[in-house]
Amino acid sequence: MAKSVFITGAAAGIGRVTALKFAAKGYTVGGYDVDEAGLASLRDEITKLGATAVTGHLDVTDHDQMVTRLDEFVAAAGGRLDVFINNAGILVAGPFEELAVPVQHRMIDINCKGVVNGLHAAHPHLRRTPGSVVVNLASASAIYGQAELAVYSATKFFVRAMTEALDVEWGPQGIRVISMWPLYVQTAMTHGVSTGTTKSLGINLTAEDVATDIIAAVEPSWLRRRLHQVHFPVGRPAKLFAAGSRFSPAWLTRLLNKRLAGTE
Repeated sequence: MAKSVFITGAAAGIGRVTALKFAAKGYTVGGYDVDEAGLASLRDEITKLGATAVTGHLDVTDHDQMVTRLDEFVAAAGGRLDVFINNAGILVAGPFEELAVPVQHRMIDINCKGVVNGLHAAHPHLRRTPGSVVVNLASASAIYGQAELAVYSATKFFVRAMTEALDVEWGPQGIRVISMWPLYVQTAMTHGVSTGTTKSLGINLTAEDVATDIIAAVEPSWLRRRLHQVHFPVGRPAKLFAAGSRFSPAWLTRLLNKRLAGTE
């Protein structure tokens, strides 16, 4: 029986490319989003690859809907949920005091509450599937809080903490829980975003880069398994920042972030 993967926010960007990569590997792919037109074209592409696609409308902030979609998908996939990918997310940038509170609450609803909904609804299916994996899309902004991205960065710290906690909690149940840490990615989410760090670092990663690393993280090398890697920085700068944050004193990390943000 084919392995299965359930992806939130699958209609475009990282979610879409990741869905196609799993389809190319023969997985039964569940693609879910609020963009039904995008899902229809995704389903056609997956079918052309010879894989099975199951798609449906999903608002990740609706827990009942999340439970229903997961139950439907797992039934269609023969009772398996090998990989669950919490990919849906939004980013709104700007000075904290200038962003409307409802906009900031929306980021929290999707990026935090949506992740909780997905993890809670997926757990019973993951536990019944040997060797199952959760992939949470975090960000390099989970290394240190980012100016002009305060709430977005905070939501990614939330994802980081959830990943670390459930790695410990669910590991004995046979469920791997990992997160991806890309820097800015060339998708619709970053279109028009201009902050100090986008100017200093650029928006260089592609959805293909992130999707490729997701596949590698789900099917890790022997060494990565032995080291029990939980967080996977994507791209050379993110890897350097993540490594540096482990060894540099807090004042130096803060100074570097101030310089990158152009606030010094």
